[in-house]
Amino acid sequence: MRRFLKIVFAVLVVLIVAGLGFFFFVLPARVEQAMNGVINPPPCAASDRAKALHETLTIADLHADPLLWGRDLLARGTRGQVDIPRLDEGNVALQVFAVVSKSPRGQNIEHNDGSTDNITLLAIGQRWPISAIFSLKERALYQAARLNDMAARSDGHFVVIRSKRDLRRFLDRRKVESGLVAGLLAIEGAQVLEGDPANVDALFDAGFRMMSPAHFFDSEMGGSAHGVDKGGLTDKGREMVRRMEEKGMILDLAHASSATIDDALAVSTRPVVVSHTGVKGTCDNNRNLSDDQLKALAAKGGLIGIGYWETAVCGKDATAVAEAIRHTADMAGIDHVALGSDFDGAVTMPFDTTGLVQVTDALLTAGFNDEDTGKAMGGNEIRFLLENLPD
Repeated sequence: MRRFLKIVFAVLVVLIVAGLGFFFFVLPARVEQAMNGVINPPPCAASDRAKALHETLTIADLHADPLLWGRDLLARGTRGQVDIPRLDEGNVALQVFAVVSKSPRGQNIEHNDGSTDNITLLAIGQRWPISAIFSLKERALYQAARLNDMAARSDGHFVVIRSKRDLRRFLDRRKVESGLVAGLLAIEGAQVLEGDPANVDALFDAGFRMMSPAHFFDSEMGGSAHGVDKGGLTDKGREMVRRMEEKGMILDLAHASSATIDDALAVSTRPVVVSHTGVKGTCDNNRNLSDDQLKALAAKGGLIGIGYWETAVCGKDATAVAEAIRHTADMAGIDHVALGSDFDGAVTMPFDTTGLVQVTDALLTAGFNDEDTGKAMGGNEIRFLLENLPD
């Protein structure tokens, strides 16, 4: 009997170890692979004219979420949609890396509350620090530390931008050095403040330079377009905006309710962005911006990042992206449109970041000249950051 019990115990240990190994090492990768699909994997076809122009552009993207998935972004990934080597291959100079701290179960674009969270299990599976399991603020700080560590290990090939000076220095280097990529840290949803606008200071010190009041549910700072109440900025939210402006942080109105957008445009003294969105003019749903909102954002000097996923553009290719960019330029002006991919944001994409030449090609086909194509592909974002980042 004793020998039998030893065998049973040994089998249980093996099963437990195997189960833990699956949960901690296999499952997170499978989840990412399932949620961040690519319809047309590389290599991507494009016209010779587009390829030649693409290589001359300074390309920038206002929003991607790869930090959520635990990969070392210095290594070329076999899953997902973006990492440093693929950014370099796609000729992307600057990528905004957003931090996701909380995501409700059954997430949708119409109605979510904040009572549930998908990120906790993902954080446990990826072996995040205990502090980041129980604190949304610590989740943001942990992801920022990971990106900064990648920059430190990159031998200067990847840099995190915190100021206008950093960006100018990077752009000068990139003129004479190949293989350079820059990143900028952003926060998707001010629930990371944990109800205290004073936490803006700690997040700024960690390197964050952009933040939105809400993500897929209403926060203590403001209403979400996908929340329950969908209200405007709260008193705490107004204080958050004031503190962000003092620091030189950029206010992002992606996912914001109509009331929050109106309030933010009324109280802010600096230009704002909508980092990743679609437009109702080509894809009419609750996720996307109206023509009036596009005009109001442009009047404030704002920047609108157009995403690539189907809910944003009502299509599955670069042509649909170009159509949304065309509508945005018609309503807001070409100087107010940018790329806002939402790569690795738990959405299926037409291509990964190596395939951005297809967007260049689609813009040329849609009638944009070389100069305006360059503005939409990154020129506007670079100018905006040089004007609005802290000194």
